[in-house]
Amino acid sequence: MKLKSPALLLVFFIAVTLVPAVLPQAHCADVLTHVTTGSQEIKGQNLPGAKQKAVKLALEQAVQQAFAKLVSREVFASNLEFLYSRLLPSAQDYVVTYRVLDGIEYNGQYLVGVESKINLGLVEKRLKDARIIKTGQEKPVVLILIAEETLDTPQPLHWWGTGAAPFTSSVATAIRTRLEQDRIPFARAAATYPDPASHNIVFASPYDAKAAMDLGQALKADLVILGKAAAAESANRMGDERAFDAHIDLTVYDVKTQALVIRTTAKATAKSEVEYQGAAQALDQAAASAGEDLAKQIDTFWSRTLRQEKQFDLTIEGENFLTRFIALKRRMRDIRDIENIQPREIGSNSAVMEVTFKGSSRQFADALLLKTFDGFGIEIAEVTDEQVSIRFTEAGGQAEEETATQPGAPTAVTQEKIEN
Repeated sequence: MKLKSPALLLVFFIAVTLVPAVLPQAHCADVLTHVTTGSQEIKGQNLPGAKQKAVKLALEQAVQQAFAKLVSREVFASNLEFLYSRLLPSAQDYVVTYRVLDGIEYNGQYLVGVESKINLGLVEKRLKDARIIKTGQEKPVVLILIAEETLDTPQPLHWWGTGAAPFTSSVATAIRTRLEQDRIPFARAAATYPDPASHNIVFASPYDAKAAMDLGQALKADLVILGKAAAAESANRMGDERAFDAHIDLTVYDVKTQALVIRTTAKATAKSEVEYQGAAQALDQAAASAGEDLAKQIDTFWSRTLRQEKQFDLTIEGENFLTRFIALKRRMRDIRDIENIQPREIGSNSAVMEVTFKGSSRQFADALLLKTFDGFGIEIAEVTDEQVSIRFTEAGGQAEEETATQPGAPTAVTQEKIEN
């Protein structure tokens, strides 16, 4: 069917067909639903081919969105080569099911709207296998400590501290649910209440920041969300309906630096004839606002933290050293976050380079591992905060032109060739 009005391009929500019969299965918690579009030029009378290509492009767009969901913006941008060369060509592997909502011909193009379910767990596994993401590195591990005041309790309820009883904050639960959408891991299971005293930690109050960070460190958290939430009846009313005000105040601490890095507040008002229902609604609304703001601020802060310039040594060794070393340096120019590489020691079979990199040594190693070389490979032998060690390996059966200088050649000459 041909449509002349561009306004009809928005009509994508009429189900036309339900496709693949056999597709990978996934747990519902690991499935993301997307509505995406694709367009393809109609060449000659090949309408079926254009439709097939348009659907394929729509599915690739959905997989791309799943990739973006799993990593920070900076990691996404620095791995476009991986996205286009390795992930998108096999996009169909990550599609649980899809259906074409509608398709139209417009200005020589076939346009299609597709609803798809993407196996997020499988995409995440692929990125972990490629060492693009690693749990606890690309996303911070979070500990949530929110004390909550209810209408019938004069003191804030919490599960940590001396004499505290198990208590699940509705605000903490709502915020946790929002952060889980961004695949942020947590330092404790939702149903567990670790005893601070078992780690020799004593809270002077529910809002003791030092004790909270000590507990975060003991539970291997990167960030601690500490705060309070309260709801109270407002003086406003209309007939039997009463107004209820909720207020949430949260601070986020970086466990490593012991610094306050994020602060957010949220307020909301709800009305109800039922006291507890009104208070709960106000808290839910404030929690939704606080959770959304926290998700954005944590992503910004953690991305900036991972991209801070760091210096470490890169040690390299192996056979046919000079030729391979020159090839390695050329490929490293493609790693966009390298600020500087300075030779410290250069010999005939090994070298030590000082690297300044916007990110961690682990991120540098992950980026290096994705590079390919003609006639040889690299083995990353060790990664610490101070050093990355690699060895050249043979690429089975591939010949390599021998242009390296003989062992014992003057270091100055070797370095001149390397710098060129």
